Amino acid sequence: MAAAGGGSGWGVVCEKFRTARMLSAVESRKDPETEPYRSKYSARALLQEVKQLLSAAEEGGEARLLAVRRAVLEYELGVNHTDTEELSAGEEHLQRCTQLLEPHRLSPDCVSLYIQAQNSLGILWSERDEIKTAQTYLESAEALYNQYMKEDGNPPLDPSEHFMTEEEKLTDQERSKRFEKAYTHTLYYLAQVYQHLEMIEKAAQYCHTTLKRQLEYCGYYPVEWALNAATLSQYYLSKQCFMESRHCLAAASVIFSQAGQVPSAEDNETEQDQQDLRQRKAEIARCWIKYCLNLLQSARKLLEDNIGELDPDRQSELKAQRKKEEDEKEKGRKKAVLFGTSDICDSVLAMEEKVSSVYPLDFQEAREIFLVAQNYVQEAKEFFQVDGYVTDHIEIVQDHSALFKVLAFFEEDYERRCKMHKRRVDMLEPVCADLNPQYYLLISRQLQFELADTYYEMMDLKVAIGNRLEELDSHTIKKINSLAQLAIKYYELFLDSLRNPDKVFPEELEEDVLRPAMVAKFHIARLYGKLITSDSKKQLENMQTSLEYYTFLVDYCEKYPDAVRAVETELELSKEMVGLLPTRMERLRAKLCPFI
Repeated sequence: MAAAGGGSGWGVVCEKFRTARMLSAVESRKDPETEPYRSKYSARALLQEVKQLLSAAEEGGEARLLAVRRAVLEYELGVNHTDTEELSAGEEHLQRCTQLLEPHRLSPDCVSLYIQAQNSLGILWSERDEIKTAQTYLESAEALYNQYMKEDGNPPLDPSEHFMTEEEKLTDQERSKRFEKAYTHTLYYLAQVYQHLEMIEKAAQYCHTTLKRQLEYCGYYPVEWALNAATLSQYYLSKQCFMESRHCLAAASVIFSQAGQVPSAEDNETEQDQQDLRQRKAEIARCWIKYCLNLLQSARKLLEDNIGELDPDRQSELKAQRKKEEDEKEKGRKKAVLFGTSDICDSVLAMEEKVSSVYPLDFQEAREIFLVAQNYVQEAKEFFQVDGYVTDHIEIVQDHSALFKVLAFFEEDYERRCKMHKRRVDMLEPVCADLNPQYYLLISRQLQFELADTYYEMMDLKVAIGNRLEELDSHTIKKINSLAQLAIKYYELFLDSLRNPDKVFPEELEEDVLRPAMVAKFHIARLYGKLITSDSKKQLENMQTSLEYYTFLVDYCEKYPDAVRAVETELELSKEMVGLLPTRMERLRAKLCPFI
């Protein structure tokens, strides 16, 4: 057998090698559950045969060529053992591969194999949870790619070509594609390593580059790609980079839509596959909801004054500033983040145009974003239904409620604002009523508190509407009282959930419920003060209850000074009321019984 390449003997060796790879990559997918590694073991046996045939040919062969071929076999055996969960054996083979290649690692016939061996060692160590070691291998692969591209740059040989006859060799274009794919893997694994090490910014940067390259070289599965892009969008969201976040989501939606069109490897899609697709689609919809909600909430923060109302001067100022900035900013940042080839870009652009990435500064702009989000809410709820997905479903309802809440901020008309809060009540109440607090205590508390807050806000709006009237009519009085009573009911339910099994309220509150509990007490105090009654005796009772709640706050903060930080504003007002209320009550008592 001519080791350097000629002769039928070499053809037999190449055939065995090709069969081994075929068994590993294709046949192994069909292995029965009882023998999950059957094909992998057959492939291993063939690779060992090839290794022996090579050894027999060593005397007459060229040492360098043989070393590289042996390295290819060590690499294949290393990956094979890793796949069958024999990590130590896998590591040995991969180490042998890199040792054989070390002196020639920058030459075109070795560089791709060396990088792939480093990648595999990186994966192997991360499977052992040795993330730092994995990082070393992967960063060394990255550095080698960069050095090779700088010093040589020609498409290097693919490892498989070392076991091909001359006429089977690959074109430069195919070599380049495979080499770039190996490097994309390096970046993909590095992104995960940085994520593990909590180097979040670096992880996002590498994830972005990976996604970009996968599109460029058409090496991706649409569903997986779309989910990674949607996840990356949430990172940009946390950084308030709305344009980049929207771009990732638009790309995710466009690429995901290919999932239905591209035949999968096993094209006999099961009901389970369809179910998975529906779930992934709903997950991307949820990322869009978060995007819209965050954009609206961030705009509110910019526009609100110190009592949480829209500041018209700030609004005019921001509108003028936006006009000036808009043009330069779009051009500059677009270049940095664009995904994909021109046809994909066009679809992504069309998708982006459906929703803004700049802060909405008035009701009309806010409403457009709100409506986009509301469509995604429907889409997400179609999959995440109450039966089977309780927590997911409720989170989506809570997001829907939060969308109405932030839209109400932009609405100037108090009556219409009240109607928006009513929509929140209508969606939250049935969910809250059906929930068993025994199993879902945390969510139950969140819903009770949000319902109380919503009724509280509606009561405040009705009071503001009433203040504009010449005289309060009985209908408005009834409405104000009814809303106040409902707010009290839900705040009390929330506070009751903090009691122990013997119904005793905790002496000292846990950190996570301290502020909500204090706010609930403060709001109840204020609500009793808002109840309207012509019965002075009843009024006196309400004032007494109000005083008790204000006093609770003051006493608690005296006993636990650490709590002051959580409720500074409320505490200040409570102290004031504890000073004022007894005098007011005295006056009312004097009116009631003038002869005492």
